[in-house]
Amino acid sequence: QVQLAESGGGLVQAGGSLTLSCAASGRAFSNYVMAWLRQAPGKEREFVAAISQSGSNTYFAESVKGRFTISRDNAKNAVYLQMNNLKPEDTAVYYCAADKTVTSRWTYWGQGTQVTVSS
Repeated sequence: QVQLAESGGGLVQAGGSLTLSCAASGRAFSNYVMAWLRQAPGKEREFVAAISQSGSNTYFAESVKGRFTISRDNAKNAVYLQMNNLKPEDTAVYYCAADKTVTSRWTYWGQGTQVTVSS
């Protein structure tokens, strides 16, 4: 079992930056691939980024490549999403997720944090 809790969302102007954090509790955080997904109003939830257990491999959606960075600190049981050059279309609820592998059906989820980008 892994419990996840996101923080760091808020309101930011287009072009600005924001860093999301996800704190994990439970067993063996370093055994899990960690990911960020988001859901905008009226849209399906979509993959944003993922990072391997050691942090050596990262994966990004095309829409955020070059603007977002994902990182993790296994000593602190935390994963981060650094978001730069934010656009209004990045507005969504952002969720932290975990699983033993990169998947389309993540097993563990946080409650989400709202990110709103104003134009």
